[in-house]
This record gives sequence, structure tokens and C-alpha cells, in this order.
Amino acid sequence: MADLREKVLALKQHLESVIVGQDDLIKKMLITLLAGGHALLEGAPGLAKTKAIKTLASSIKATFNRIQFTPDLLPSDITGSDIYLASTGAFEFRKGPVFANLVLADEINRAPAKVQSALLEAMGERQVSVGGKIYPLPDLFMVMATQNPIEHEGTYHLPEAQLDRFLMHIKIDQPDRFTEKKILKLVRREDLASIKNKSGMAEHETNLEKITVENVLAASMEALQLYTSEEMEDYIVALIMATRQPQKYDESLQNAVMFGASPRATIALDKCAKINAWLEGREYVTPEDVHAVIFDVMRHRIVLSFEAMAEGLTPDDVITKLLKVVPLP
Repeated sequence: MADLREKVLALKQHLESVIVGQDDLIKKMLITLLAGGHALLEGAPGLAKTKAIKTLASSIKATFNRIQFTPDLLPSDITGSDIYLASTGAFEFRKGPVFANLVLADEINRAPAKVQSALLEAMGERQVSVGGKIYPLPDLFMVMATQNPIEHEGTYHLPEAQLDRFLMHIKIDQPDRFTEKKILKLVRREDLASIKNKSGMAEHETNLEKITVENVLAASMEALQLYTSEEMEDYIVALIMATRQPQKYDESLQNAVMFGASPRATIALDKCAKINAWLEGREYVTPEDVHAVIFDVMRHRIVLSFEAMAEGLTPDDVITKLLKVVPLP
């Protein structure tokens, strides 16, 4: 157990050295990877969303594909399609970019619903159906989708039912002044290293020993076998139930929530809390582990009423209030 955890922590440390000021994002990406789920990353342009995903993919001995979502994209551009071969007079299936261990769905909200549903079906079923045949996706399969919250022209909103397919909805904030300076210095070094490499002057650097797909799957199995007490299970369920009837816990939330979190949220919260505890070196799940992941697991699964949105209430506000009133185990 210790050996696998050390490999994952070494990967985490490497990512933190390359992606400055996004430690929380990196940890949540690793939790998503070990949980066998998918993540939606939301943040303004230039916050290293794409770079973080590409760096994670390059640090694992796994296949990686990037899909740039545009309004003219077709479902077959994601899944692949049957191609007629004149030489044989038969059709042959050509796999699309979704057939990879890690898939970056860049600006997923720029593609129409039919294309989004093709990807989300693959995420949910972990298979692709074309021409009456089923093609399974790899055992390790994770989609990291990005979307820009400040641009709405030419975008297609992801429906709540499709958002529920994502294990986590991770929001990324702008860096503070100290982190901004670190980013500046890091980019300077990277630019200089790039120039040296092109001129043949690059110095030998020791690279991170990449972990394998087998390592990731084994670490996932270890983390998900972590002990969760009956009291912690009751606490997780109580938090989920509170999103469905929040007024029972806080009168100010009367009529604030139209739809609470689904059973997928219960499963996701349990998995993510276990993996967070495993990464922290604990042998059992604590309320601290639940609190560390609950916002990312729940914010896209709570549908607010129009009145609540008009008052400026957010799903994060609802979660914050419920954490204060739902009794700890």
C-alpha cells in the first residue's frame, strides 16, 4: 500500500512543480483518476486547465487524446465511424479520439447537444455503439472536460442530467499576487529551456518515473477498500438527503432547491472521501475527508429554484449552510 501511495504522491508533487498555484485542482484531478470518474473543470481562460490535464496525461504511461469542441463537430468525430473499404467491399470501424485512457474535452460547451451526448454516453456506459456493434473503452478511462464560465455566445449549456455524469465539477479561481509571480518565473525558465532544446544546448534532466495504468488501477482498488464506519455512512447519506429537503435543517432554504443531489452523489461522495483519506495517509474516512470533496461532488447536482437564483444564492452557499446544520457523527 505504501509503495503505490508513494508513487501517486510523487506524481502529485511533480504536477505541483509544473502547475503553479493549482494544488487543489491537482489533488481533485488525482481523486477523479483513482475513483474511475470524470471531471468538469470550469475557470476563466489562462488558468492552466488544459496544461494541467496534458501534464497529468504525459506523466502516466497511458494513451491520451484531445478533442477541441466546436459547433460544427459531429458525433462520429468523437466515437469514430464505419469506413467502406473498396479493396475488400466491406466496412471497417475506425476508432475515434474517445478511445484513449485520458481524454481532454476542451470547451465541451461549444458543441451542440448531439455531440455532447455522444461523449457523455461513452462516459456513462464506457462503450461506443456504432453500426449495431459495441466497442468497449479501456479499463482506465477518464474524461476531463473544460468550459469557460464567462463566455456564452456560441455555447450550448450542459443539461443537469448530463452534468450528473461528472464525478466532480471543479472550479478554478484566479491566482494571488505571489502565485502570479511564481508563474512568471516558471514560464521564463520554460521558455529558456525550450530555446536551449531547439539549439541543441539542452541539459540532461532527470524525469519523473511514469506510473503505469496497472499502478493507477491497483492504487484505486486500495483506496476504495478503505474503512468507512457506519456513522460516517449515515453522515454522508444525511448530507445528500439534506439537499433534497433543506428546509428541514434551515428555514432560510425554504423553496430554495428545486432538485437535490441524486444517488450518484452518494456514491461519488463516498468514493472521493475514501481516496482523499488514502492520499492523506489515513486508514479510515473522517468528516474532514467528506468536507474536502463535498463542494466539487455536489455543486453541479443541486438545482436551485428561480427565486433562489434571483436572490444570488449558489449551490455552494446551500452546501455551506447544510454543513453547519447537519450533525457531525
